This record gives sequence, C-alpha cells and structure tokens, in this order.
Amino acid sequence: MLNLERLRTLDALARHGSVSGAAEGLHVTTSAVSQQMAKLEREIGEPLLAKNGRGVRLTEAGRLLAGHAAAILSQAERAQADIEAQRGRVIGELSVAAFPTAARGLLPPALAALRDRHPGLRVKMREVEPDAAVRGVVRGDYDVAVVLDWYNKPLSMPAGLAKRELLDDPADVAMPVGHRLAGRDEVDLAEFAGDDWVTWAEGEFCHEWLLLTLRGVGVEPRLAHVAEEHATQLALVEAGLGVCVAPRLGRGPVPDGVSVVPVRHAMRRHVYAVWRADADRRPSIRAAVGALAAAGERVAS
Repeated sequence: MLNLERLRTLDALARHGSVSGAAEGLHVTTSAVSQQMAKLEREIGEPLLAKNGRGVRLTEAGRLLAGHAAAILSQAERAQADIEAQRGRVIGELSVAAFPTAARGLLPPALAALRDRHPGLRVKMREVEPDAAVRGVVRGDYDVAVVLDWYNKPLSMPAGLAKRELLDDPADVAMPVGHRLAGRDEVDLAEFAGDDWVTWAEGEFCHEWLLLTLRGVGVEPRLAHVAEEHATQLALVEAGLGVCVAPRLGRGPVPDGVSVVPVRHAMRRHVYAVWRADADRRPSIRAAVGALAAAGERVAS
C-alpha cells in the first residue's frame, strides 16, 4: 500500500520542480523530503528521481507516479470533504490568506462572525499577496484565500479552484491637497502625465497593473517611491512626494494633507474568495466563504 504522505511529497516535488521548493511548500526540511522520497523509491522498487545539474528531475516512473499521486490526493480531499459534510459540523482548523487591505478591511468582521457562530472552528489568518495566496491554496498551505483582479487585469487562476465574488472595490487617485487637480469631482489618469508616482514593489500584481493602466492612457509613469502599505503611500503623498492609487477597502482615515478624487472611468478591484474545488463540500469552507460574502456586502453597502 502506497503511503499517502510520501505521495504528497512526490506531488510537491512535481509541482515545485525542486527539493527545496517541495520542502518550503510542505513546511518541512529538505532532508525530510529526501528521506520520504528514498522510502517511496524502496516501496516502488525503482528510481523516481535523477540528478539534473545541481538539482533533480523526475524519472519516467516518477512522472507516471506523480500523475497518480495528484489524483489520489484529490480523491482523499474529496473523501475528507464528504465525511465533514455528512457530519455537518463546522469544527476543526481552517487557514485563510488575504491581501493586505482585505486583511484589514474585510477579514476582521468575517472572522469575528465565524468565531461567534462556530466556536469549534479555529481559524488562522495570514496576510499574503494575491499571486502567492493562489499558489498557497493550490499547494494546500491555505484552505481559502481572498484575492483580487483589477478591472482590466485578471489574476491568473489555475484549474481546480472554485471562487465566489465578494465585492467590487473602487479606487481613487490620492494627491496632496495643494495639487492642481485636488478638489475636482473626478479626474482622468492622463492628467497625471507629469507627476511622480508612489507605487507597490516591482513584480507585485498591483504594481504591474499600475504600469499597464497608465501606459494604456499614454502615460509613461515616473515611479518615484515604493511602499508596501497604503498608509505609507498616503504619508508620502501628504509630504508632497507624488500621487498614488488609493483603493477604498481597508483604506482607513485619509491624512488631512491628502485629497482623494475618483477617476472619470472608474477603476475597480474585483475581490473574491478562492478555494480548492475538491474541498467544496467542507462545512468549514462553506461557513468561511459565507461569512466573507456577508462582510463584503456590508462593506459595499
């Protein structure tokens, strides 16, 4: 009988492409991954890994078994979901990932509602950027993730995930109160062609969106400052160091020295929850998604 944990290790190796990547995804040491693979090879009776430069690759037998491992693990998750659904009780542990402004503006009321309605459920929340959160759900690191699309830039979504819309989050442009466009009812992005921008870190989903959007209206952005937190971005704007995009979800109080103005052609983030479709029947996931949707409705109203 094949050991499920060893198959999980092989599946992680196939998905991550390296021993270190599999170890990180499984939250174990590289030595533990190597030991599990050695035991699996003894069970199978032939090599599953071969040296590939300084790393490893799956052999033909390894690739064949990895395909079966993915199917077996998926079936095991469906079995667990069916057992929980039959039991009908929302108990156990649940891990939730959310991007920063959702973690601040959406998760607190949702998690408080879950605690009150289902005291037997222990929820752990982690603040994670959308791309990494989706990968974490696929790997099994998180049960549910709150992620986002921008209206003109969809987030890449692998097969095997279910999703539910939570809310549409409008975004404004934030500028110093002394800015030439401050106080207007609405603005066009093209009007900021000569401004410095405060943005997110290079490579992040929202940073790539900002470049795409500004270039789409003929503006080659002057990226002056980088800050992860929206509060930091607004502090830089208040100091007269540039302008930034300011989504409303989780924004909090705007500093006195900052003016926020809507964009004429509205910019919106589509916020939604994702989880593994195999686990769709788990009462804990259904309860969590329902609480997130209810919190989204309250935020949007």
